[in-house]
Amino acid sequence: MNPQLRTEKLQQIVVTAEQMRNIEDRIFSAGIPVAALMEKVAGKISQRLQTLFSEQQINRYHKIGILVGPGHNGGDALVIARELYFLGYYVIIYSPFSKRKELTEAHANYAVSLGIPVCSNIEELQTCDVLIDGLFGFGLERFIIGEIATIINTINTWNKFVVSIDLPSGIHTDTGEILGTAIRADFTLCLGLWKQAFLQEVGLDYIGIAELIDFDIPLTDITAILGESPILNRITPSIAIHSLPLPRLANSHKYKNGHLLIIAGSQQYTGAAILAGLGARASGIGMLSIAVPNSIKPLLSSALPEALIIGCPETENGAILKLSEEIDLRRYQTIACGPGLTPEAHPILDRVLTANCPIILDADALNILAKLNPFFTLSSRQSPTIITPHFGEFKRLFPELIELEKNKITLAKQAAELTGAIIVLKGARTCIATPNQVWINPDSTPALGRGGSGDVLTGLIGGLLPPIILAEKPVESIVNTAVWWHSQAGILAARERTELGVDAYTLTQYLIPALIPFIKPRS
Repeated sequence: MNPQLRTEKLQQIVVTAEQMRNIEDRIFSAGIPVAALMEKVAGKISQRLQTLFSEQQINRYHKIGILVGPGHNGGDALVIARELYFLGYYVIIYSPFSKRKELTEAHANYAVSLGIPVCSNIEELQTCDVLIDGLFGFGLERFIIGEIATIINTINTWNKFVVSIDLPSGIHTDTGEILGTAIRADFTLCLGLWKQAFLQEVGLDYIGIAELIDFDIPLTDITAILGESPILNRITPSIAIHSLPLPRLANSHKYKNGHLLIIAGSQQYTGAAILAGLGARASGIGMLSIAVPNSIKPLLSSALPEALIIGCPETENGAILKLSEEIDLRRYQTIACGPGLTPEAHPILDRVLTANCPIILDADALNILAKLNPFFTLSSRQSPTIITPHFGEFKRLFPELIELEKNKITLAKQAAELTGAIIVLKGARTCIATPNQVWINPDSTPALGRGGSGDVLTGLIGGLLPPIILAEKPVESIVNTAVWWHSQAGILAARERTELGVDAYTLTQYLIPALIPFIKPRS
């Protein structure tokens, strides 16, 4: 396989601890010795560390502390210690375990024979400039207590530059849970395949910047364990861009690019309708209609002059009472409903649920839905339904699931299976679940944790869907694209304006600039 295609494939795949063990077992059964694989893995890590040290301006006069665990993660650390020692770095080893696996013990003995210093007190590492964490790798399930917990907590108070091998020691491979305590790493070099912990929100503050170290696992072994279509996947830039309706046909016109109806806003939440409309604008939607209460129609017309703003009768509190008679739901390829709607708009949701086109439900539409029977209501629809809850909304929608499960990835998958809907569970690692697959957006920014950001996403998803529907392509792929694109805009805005400077309106201004570097110009 082409190396670039292989890299792309590996960046997409995510495994559990059990799956990783099974893949490694196949490799070992095929004949590669454990010792040979350890040498290869540690060699690749050592190469990456040299580059990383150069980037961090850590030269060979700096002192490198190596934390060695009892298993093969500790063995990797010892081989790295040896390689850095040969490269001229000052290296010191610390291992607080009296018993180690045979291969790890052999590497420890060899390190001693080379004259690499071994310390017996954790305080001796306080003079180090860098720490390499090789205490525990993937598969750790027991809580860290006692002396080891004290050691880890001590290290975390030092504010050292820390690189963890595979996972920061103390993080559960699948859930990202902190098992009592965990190393706070600046960099984590994930080995072979991405583990679920990197896509959970629980341990993100401990992982730091994450990179994948490819040690040439045969794709046939991966496929043998995960199948041709793995259930859990990461969204990569190439996958996201591939689903965009670009380039457009030379004879394209507004009706070929689809028609979106957004039902949003109230006197109290005028901005939500505007933000959803601006998100849709960036998608390149051919025709955009926005239904709002009559009283705020002038504000929407001013903010979105290209859109058809439809004023609707409203309640005494300024919410939509009912849809205007000029709205025929059969005219639209997609309907987005919810931002700023207020819970008063219960009859609006009832009507939207009858539409024979894909619908997107967000914000107050979800709050109204939670008072119905979400499982029955959603599973009864024939056309695709996309719901975009944050975790609080998800809990209100599916309290029965929350009582039984804490893993967000599993929760989203269960909700998709029971409702038939596409679940966009928003967060620092937004999860998009269908009944058959789960996709995780691996890159985001805390800058998106502001009011209105979700309204922009709703509009963006809504605007991207109509041309996909007209082309009869899978809906879920463009939902992944919208989530990825939305986060890229936040990342770019935060880079230029800091994380404090990315309000929701500003975010809409970065949607197109964030996309440009990934788009090839028409030849």
